[in-house]
Amino acid sequence: MDENITILCVDDERNVLKSLIRLFLDCEYTILTATSGKEGLNLLEKEDAQIIISDYRMPVMNGAEFLKEVFQLYPKTVRIVLSGYADADSILSAINEGHIYKFIPKPWDDNELKVTILNAIERYFLVKKNEELTVELMKKNKELTELNNKLVKLLGAK
Repeated sequence: MDENITILCVDDERNVLKSLIRLFLDCEYTILTATSGKEGLNLLEKEDAQIIISDYRMPVMNGAEFLKEVFQLYPKTVRIVLSGYADADSILSAINEGHIYKFIPKPWDDNELKVTILNAIERYFLVKKNEELTVELMKKNKELTELNNKLVKLLGAK
């Protein structure tokens, strides 16, 4: 993994953001923070982030709305909801609309969150590698088709 990992944490509670920063102090991640969905989207215009952790309940733009927008603009990001609000309909909405990788309840278990982030990073790189291999496969298939067409023409000329 040559790419540096950046995690964007979005929560309207500054204490939660401070806790997340503290949690990842011993990790080699770049941690960005935003106190609203709008601020998070503005940050993403300037900074690349592979992982997004967002609170569900925020004023103006909730986590599902924010992550839905993130998915539309940056579909390769891995999106995680961190929330103390555990209404089943809200969870389903967040998962379906924002294509959420994982929903983690507050208060979270530090070890569980760290493992979730490691798994999210692994997922990010697997998806990226899969896309690269798909492009390479399409290129090779095109080359094979061209070679096959040339071979058919050669055989037809003889």
